[in-house]
Parts: sequence; C-alpha cells; structure tokens
Amino acid sequence: MLFSSYEFIFAFLPFTFFIYFYLNHKNYTELSKLFLVLASLFFYSWWNIIYLPLILGSMFFNYAIGSFLSKGHAFSKKSVLSFGIIANLSLLGYFKYSDFFIENINLLTGSQIGLLHLALPLAISFFTFQQIAYLVDSYKNETKEYDFLNYAIFVTYFPQLIAGPIVHHKEMMPQFASSSTKKLHYHNISLGLFIFSIGLFKKIVIADTFAIWATAGFDSTTSLQFYEAWATSLSYTFQLYFDFSGYTDMAIGASLLFNIRLPINFDSPYKATSIQDFWRRWHITLSRFLKEYIYIPLGGNRKGEVRTYTNLFTTFLLGGIWHGAGWTFIFWGFMHGMALVIHRAWSQLGFKMPTVLAWFVTFNFVNISWVFFRAKEWEDALKVLKGMVDFSDFTFSLNSLEAFIILIGFIMILGFKNSMYYYEHKFTFTAKQALIMITALSLSIYAIRLRNSSEFLYFNF
Repeated sequence: MLFSSYEFIFAFLPFTFFIYFYLNHKNYTELSKLFLVLASLFFYSWWNIIYLPLILGSMFFNYAIGSFLSKGHAFSKKSVLSFGIIANLSLLGYFKYSDFFIENINLLTGSQIGLLHLALPLAISFFTFQQIAYLVDSYKNETKEYDFLNYAIFVTYFPQLIAGPIVHHKEMMPQFASSSTKKLHYHNISLGLFIFSIGLFKKIVIADTFAIWATAGFDSTTSLQFYEAWATSLSYTFQLYFDFSGYTDMAIGASLLFNIRLPINFDSPYKATSIQDFWRRWHITLSRFLKEYIYIPLGGNRKGEVRTYTNLFTTFLLGGIWHGAGWTFIFWGFMHGMALVIHRAWSQLGFKMPTVLAWFVTFNFVNISWVFFRAKEWEDALKVLKGMVDFSDFTFSLNSLEAFIILIGFIMILGFKNSMYYYEHKFTFTAKQALIMITALSLSIYAIRLRNSSEFLYFNF
C-alpha cells in the first residue's frame, strides 16, 4: 500500500487513526498497541503476504537476542551480539545479494550456476539495519525495556516501516509510553496533514513528472545529444530528490497524527556546499547509522589520518553496497567514499572555495554520481555521461515544457524553505497554510486519478 494511493489516504490512514484513538480514549492501552501492530502488519502485507512470516520471524529473533543481551548470562555478550548481527546480515544477503554473487562467480569461473531469482522482500534493508542498531544498543545497555508488544510497535510502526527513517529504540519507545501521545492533539493533526500534503504533492506532481523524462533518457533512448543527456541526468536527480523528500514528508506527517515525532531524514541536500554537508542533509538517519555502527567501530578518526581516510572510504563503499546488488551501486559508493576522502584532505590543508563555486562543484558531483545510481547497466550510465560531454552538437533538442520544469526544479530546491522548517519551528495553521494544504492535496489527488502513482524509489533498496 502506497502512501500516495487512494487506499491509504481515504481508507487505511483514517480507519487506523480513529480506531487507535478510540481504544486509547476507552483506556484500552494495550489493545490500542496491539491494534497498531496488526494495522502495520496489514499495511506491510498489502504488497505480498508471503513475506509476512519473514518480518515476524526477524522480529521474534531479534527481540530474543536483545533480551538476552540485556541480562547477565554465562555466555559472552560479544559472541551473542556477533551471532545476532551475522544472522541479520545473512538474511539480508540471501535475499538481496545471492544472484549478484552467483552472476560474478559464473563470470569469473565460467560456471553455469543457476540464479535464484529471489524477489527482494519489501523494507528488508530498513528493518534489518534498525534491528541491528537495536542489538548493539542492547549490548551497550542503552535499551531500557523489553516488552514484546512495545518492541513490535518499534519494528512495525507503519509510517517508517518501508523506507525509514531508520530509528533508534531509545528515541521511539519513550514516545509510545507517554500518556500524552494517547490523546488527540489538534496541533499535531494540523501540522501532520500539512506536511503530508506537501510530501504527496512532491511525489505525485513533481517526482512522477521528472520520472517520465528520466526513464525515457536512461531506458528508451539509444543515444543522447548534449542537452538531452543533461536533461536526463537532471531529471533523475530531481526525481530522486522529490520522491525521497516526498516520502519523508508523508512518513513524518502521518506519524504526527499519532503524536509520534520521527527524526528528520532530509534537509535540503542540494543546497550543500560540500560532500560532507550533503551527507549531513541526505538520508540523515542512514548517515547516522553508518557513522555510529560502521565508521566509529572501525576506528573513526581516532587512529591517525591514513586510518581515518580508510574508514571513511570503507564506510561509504559499504553504503553503496547496501543500496543495491550491482557494480553500479558499488561504484557510486566508491565515488562518494573518494569524494569524502578528498574533501577531508582538502579541509586539512586549509583550502576553501567561494560558496557559489563550492555549491556548483558539489551539486554537479552528486548529479553525475546519480547517473551510476540510476543506470540499470554500465552501458546506460556511459550513454548518459558520453552525451553530457559531447560538445560536437549543441542543437537545443528539448521541448519547452521539459526545459521549463527543470528550471522550476532548480528554483524549488534552492529558493524555498524545506518543509522540515515547519516541523522544527513553531507552526500556526493559518488560512494561508490551509490554502496550501488544500491546493496540494487537490492537485495530487487529481494527478493520482490521471496516472496511477508509482512506487517510491527507495522501496527498491
């Protein structure tokens, strides 16, 4: 079930909202928790119920390991933690990387091992990372309670289940435990609906429009001229931006209806003036996970410059692998790892760029790296990149609408406040805000009727 579907907007979300708060109003607190878990599992199962046992099994397993780690036992806690992490990564690896490894073994050895053709279970990357973080936090005695129903809410909570944000047990459970979250808060409802409507507009009206041109350039066209290639790369760059930003807004907005504040996951990343600044703004909770559970355990910046550069590079190479089972994703991670190493060395030497130039370099690096992120095959990436540096033909071949929408894209990412501004600052639901919300919702719902909403891009990762 998509956030941007009629089923979610007009059926699932209002039904879940009213039943949850009705049960809390009647002081059926435990029943309201159970209902929210069951509703979230129904939400997850909407795509394919066959993977419901997978998330349930993962949840029971990690709850048992986490409970074990929280108590004193004869076994080594470190051994139990290692077992838990290996089990989680093995599950993820089996479904996500089996065919990739088989393909490469066949290529290197000339063997003919058959591919498994496993469908990637929805959200497996996200709930696996979230539960690994839970195990590590349990090992460090940073988780305070071990009630299974509460843990089930933490894992399955539908606003952040499918594509994040990746949350910590300690930042979610106190909210679910608070009595204040069991009552209707009209400020949260108005803010949640406002942010949700902005996210819906970003996804349906903006991202899905850019998707048309990105798909045509990457998947349909055999060769691209200079302007066509740049329009293709920028279309995907903007599609991914508004798609992911839209999902994040809708997740945060839907969660606010239940008085739960999810961490900010997206903060105008295309305004970044360095690659480090970009990763402080893009998929913030993934960056946090990579830093806390990979970069710092590797040694962080505590063991000298050479080791720091190695740790930075390794962390983002693994980040590339996490995003997808393919050499293009690995190369994308390689590019960002190298960029962060270069940025750190540049900063250590005391060099600085003018702000405008720093933004220009950062944005174009990100735009070029997204080409590898999007391309299904190396040939697709090289086709786009070749066109982007083909100075032999400057014939302007774009239609006026495409050129205009790309210009609007730049204006929106650079000239407007991020919707998270309203989340972080005092929000007053004025007539102006109501008009923005109604307009965004109306245009989005009309657009859904014209063309069915596509899945969010991060569902693939």
